[in-house]
Amino acid sequence: METPGAEDTGARWLDLLESFGEVERWTSLAFVAGEQVVLDDGERNEALRRALVVRAVGGDPHRELSLDEDAVSRLAEELGSPARREQLVRALAEVGDVAATRPGLRDAIEQLVSSPELAWRAFCAALLAAELAED
Repeated sequence: METPGAEDTGARWLDLLESFGEVERWTSLAFVAGEQVVLDDGERNEALRRALVVRAVGGDPHRELSLDEDAVSRLAEELGSPARREQLVRALAEVGDVAATRPGLRDAIEQLVSSPELAWRAFCAALLAAELAED
């Protein structure tokens, strides 16, 4: 039995991204690109802990995330810096090179690159979602 290569895996990932709604696409792209953002583990973990508390105060912590909710806003503010936003935008541009032949993905990346604040909020929502998934 053949093991799928990196090219097959990449194509499946791009297919999956295309099946997502706009916000899910943004957060997924930002999460992958966010691996290039330098964050201190302690700082990230403390900020996530505080964001989870804010989220829990608002109701069921496992409800659907919104880019505009308080927990995401506070996490984005706490972890945000111009340098980190720049790192994220650069990494998104690199992901865009991979998705250049996919119009829906190309458009999503262009939106994120042209709006670093939106990209940062999408990244922070993805961080929060990943943390919630571990619970």
